[in-house]
Amino acid sequence: MTKPLSPAAAAVLDAVCNNTEPDCDTQHIIAAALRAVADQVVPEEDPWAHYKLGTVRRKLLVIAAELEDH
Repeated sequence: MTKPLSPAAAAVLDAVCNNTEPDCDTQHIIAAALRAVADQVVPEEDPWAHYKLGTVRRKLLVIAAELEDH
């Protein structure tokens, strides 16, 4: 049995799937999109990312990982 999604991951999945049952491919596509957003908003090589938006990047990547592993 898989553990339930966090409220953040569930909200992303609900927004995309509009309360229909998501399939594995959908979750992987969403995860890839979130990683791309994290890379564009706060590039890993940005020296100020840790101070400015490092928390945002980490949260996006955590949600992406959770959706991929669910």
